[in-house]
Amino acid sequence: MQNATELRQFYSSKGFGRRIGFGDRPALLVIDFFKTFTDEKSPLGSNLEAQLRETHKIATAARKAQIPVLFTIGAYEPKDASRLWLRKQPAATEFFAPGTEWVDVDPMLERRPDEVVITKKYASAFFGTDLLSRLNADRVDTIILTGCVTSGCVRATAVDGISYEFRVMVVEEAVGDRSELSHQVSLADMDAKYADVVSVDSVLEYLASLGQR
Repeated sequence: MQNATELRQFYSSKGFGRRIGFGDRPALLVIDFFKTFTDEKSPLGSNLEAQLRETHKIATAARKAQIPVLFTIGAYEPKDASRLWLRKQPAATEFFAPGTEWVDVDPMLERRPDEVVITKKYASAFFGTDLLSRLNADRVDTIILTGCVTSGCVRATAVDGISYEFRVMVVEEAVGDRSELSHQVSLADMDAKYADVVSVDSVLEYLASLGQR
């Protein structure tokens, strides 16, 4: 069985993983860093403090560069319980109840009142939301992607992002998963086919350069 390093090497040997590179008009998209997933008191939560800290660094730089910062959350009404998507999830619908603290963006990120929060019902931030319209209105060509979970909503958003012809940059230290194996394999897979997996430092350097252009 291949490990994640061997998987990356395998993809590279087949010619996958060429670089897309940053564009000229980025947006920061923070996927599902809300308390249902970031508070370990929730049955769906896990320890994502390191990823939250790295995302906060990027958000601070994004605000300084005056680029769009958007967040996603998941929230469901009782009538949504029949959705097949929810049937695949643990029975914890109370942790997605609209208007509760569980669907608040994690306070570590210090979200500003004017920063958009998109409520989604499925894995991809694009599916059934107005995200595409918002990005097109701002003429965005590059999505800087952080959040959770790597193997689920982050990956689904990355796949849809490149399908819509955005340059998708998945920030390695700023995405997380409940499973380290799923996390590593998903990073390798996205880097091979759907996105550039990049470091926090490279993103901060890129954002700092925007004011110099």
